[in-house]
Amino acid sequence: MPIPIVNSIASWFLKKRFHQIELFLKYPNEVQNELLLHLIDTAKNTEFGKKYDFASIKNYKTFAERIPINNYDAWQDDIERSRRGENNIFWPTPIKWFAKSSGTTRSRSKFIPVSEESLEDCHYAASKDLLCMYLNNNEDSQLFTGKSLRLGGSKELYKENGTIFGDLSAILIDNMPFWAEFSSTPSNKVSLMSDWEHKMQAIVNETINEKVTSLAGVPSWMLVLLNNVLETTGKEHLLEVWPNLEVYFHGGVSFTPYVNQYKKILPKRDFKYYETYNASEGFFAIQDQNDSNELLLMLDYGIFYEFIPMNVYDTPDERAIPLSEVKLGQNYAMIITTNAGLWRYKIGDTIRFTSLNPYRIKISGRTKHHINVFGEELIIENAENALKKVCKRTKAEIVDFTAAPIFMKGKEKGAHEWLIEFKTPPKDIDYFNELFDNALKALNSDYEAKRYNNITLNKPKINLARKNLFYDWLKENNKLGGQHKIPRLSNSRNYMEELLRLNS
Repeated sequence: MPIPIVNSIASWFLKKRFHQIELFLKYPNEVQNELLLHLIDTAKNTEFGKKYDFASIKNYKTFAERIPINNYDAWQDDIERSRRGENNIFWPTPIKWFAKSSGTTRSRSKFIPVSEESLEDCHYAASKDLLCMYLNNNEDSQLFTGKSLRLGGSKELYKENGTIFGDLSAILIDNMPFWAEFSSTPSNKVSLMSDWEHKMQAIVNETINEKVTSLAGVPSWMLVLLNNVLETTGKEHLLEVWPNLEVYFHGGVSFTPYVNQYKKILPKRDFKYYETYNASEGFFAIQDQNDSNELLLMLDYGIFYEFIPMNVYDTPDERAIPLSEVKLGQNYAMIITTNAGLWRYKIGDTIRFTSLNPYRIKISGRTKHHINVFGEELIIENAENALKKVCKRTKAEIVDFTAAPIFMKGKEKGAHEWLIEFKTPPKDIDYFNELFDNALKALNSDYEAKRYNNITLNKPKINLARKNLFYDWLKENNKLGGQHKIPRLSNSRNYMEELLRLNS
């Protein structure tokens, strides 16, 4: 079938979905409440459903009173049973797939259940919706006249006790519907290569002669791939390689530190960037407008949402609220109940709402990835926005960074220590540090209060990282690949000490 015909058919099919999206835009809380009752009814005869008498739960209030909020550690034993082939523990349909991600205090890795329902009605549905929204906003798009260059994780899939585990991206590629595989590059064989460094060059070799119209992947790793493309082809920018390139669909880490580097290699005024918010546990939100930094919370993917205000998170006063009670501008930890059998699960991300009609959000950080040793409540969003502002002022470019506290010793005050790898370093690092400190003060009143007259915190300490430091650290820890991220902020010095050792 000629590609122009495929393009028009796909556009027609995907745009039909927009009418369903309009339903939860108009009735968000009703859609969420109905979804919750459906999940409860579906799982009422599971072990978990019988334990908490799901059959008698008829409303959110009873659900919230009866079911405890938990993290992965509380679910680990039941998930391990499920991985060994036991069924009907927390979800009624057999679970064959488990998405492997970074570990917790109890284990080196997490294995997140991926049911058939979550695969089809969440992850794949979201991929189609992303295209639907993009096409709805860009009617002249020629997206389907070429292929999407996708960059997934680096691990192959492993079979054990009749179940299969691996990176979520590998699971999605392995189960990819024909229409998606037809319009994607590289081949599944290359996409699932386990050796990340060989895989990167294989992707370059296989894609540089394709007609690529879109990119999809994590910004940090995609940037490595695209720079390899330019190095291999000898071109100055990507439009010389792929002149029909029109959009980059990104997610996984904040795009803020990488914006300027992408604009340099994609010098096209109307080039589009679309952000997504997904994880092993589910697909949550999609940018639904051109040139926006807000994400539409998707309410009909089989995920019921709750939120814990961060000012009471992990305290005796901790309490979750439903979507109908959230407020603008507050930081919330997100809690999910899913069609893969995760019930009131702490995903570990923090978000804030930018709109309540419709419900749009921004990702503000991680519940564990912040610095609050001195009461400063510094979150990733603060750090990235401050660095973006200062880099613009000093014409610097950042590859990666991490930060940790310098703890008080005797009469010595505390501080924050930063390790930054620059692509283009500032001419004066002391001036950069002064601007950075002031930017953090402007963005975070708690930080400003602790820095006032150096009462609690001294000025930040910035260390310059050597070239490829963070890449080498990931490689040393067997974490190369699209699903792995540099820990930005930490309340401990574990990551910092390891990186400083490699940097010496």
